[in-house]
Amino acid sequence: MLSSDRFRILHVGLILLSLILALASLCLGQYRLPLNEVIQHLLHPHTQKGIASQIVWSVRLPRITLAFLAGAALGLSGATLQGVFRNPLVDPHIIGVTSGSAFGGTLAILLGFSPLLMMSSTFAFGLAALGLVYLIASLQGRENTLVLILSGIILSGFFAALVSLMQYLADTEETLPNIVFWLLGSFATANWHKVLICAIPVLVGSVVLFSLRWRINLLSLDEKDARALGVPVKLLRAGVLVCCALLVAAQVAVSGSIAWVGLVIPHLARLLTGVDHRRLLPVSFWLGGCFMIVVDDLARTLTAAEIPIGIITALLGAPVFTFLLIYSQRRSSP
Repeated sequence: MLSSDRFRILHVGLILLSLILALASLCLGQYRLPLNEVIQHLLHPHTQKGIASQIVWSVRLPRITLAFLAGAALGLSGATLQGVFRNPLVDPHIIGVTSGSAFGGTLAILLGFSPLLMMSSTFAFGLAALGLVYLIASLQGRENTLVLILSGIILSGFFAALVSLMQYLADTEETLPNIVFWLLGSFATANWHKVLICAIPVLVGSVVLFSLRWRINLLSLDEKDARALGVPVKLLRAGVLVCCALLVAAQVAVSGSIAWVGLVIPHLARLLTGVDHRRLLPVSFWLGGCFMIVVDDLARTLTAAEIPIGIITALLGAPVFTFLLIYSQRRSSP
């Protein structure tokens, strides 16, 4: 059990780490900038001019901010969903929002929508997917965690098939490559407009989940035990899932589908804090943001051509998750 003092130190350390990573990331890229010059541009934005200032304020800073918000959203939603469904193998894909958002984005690309309409379509279909999950569960006459998981799997498969259909119908010369690249995830088109679109739902969802984090501990109990403690299980679970859907849909809308982060980061955070969601959720938020900044740095610096984010998260996530499973098993065994 992590003591309060150690948790505060860990929390402050993660905040400082995110700031350090963001500052270092401003120096990295095809156009390298020295740290002192980056600091000058940040401290005196109105007096600095030239290409370096444009790179810092118009290219890299919005991209780093967007990467942090996306990673934080996935880490926070993954930790929350694993607690709500009482299953450490659950990730944001399980509630169908990721697949629904992916379909909304591919449909918008196929129809040639503007960037704003594309993000609106992505966001709308992500939230609609969660609504369909609850509709399927209600048609079965039950609304427990198992039924919601099965409904999410059904919707994920359905929307994945629709995404494949959009790819099949797309023009192979231009539209199909755009769809494929977007589905693999990227922050290459980041700007302050996208940062704002992502920041509003992420901040709203995060504030609500942080305020409910002690109640999420109760949702982690058996439903009968939670009801005995006076918790309105169905209403609370629905509210928490809506917040998670907001986080995931916002992330997919601005950067495409990114896997593994929502699964791996909560496990890593749980090793640091334990299972108490009052501490697990903030640590997952900051860890997810830090992780995504590092992944984006790798994506834009490893090769001359940018590597899609989803490829790197899969290449890093799979071995890290395997290590975490083995480490957790050995630590729990007598």
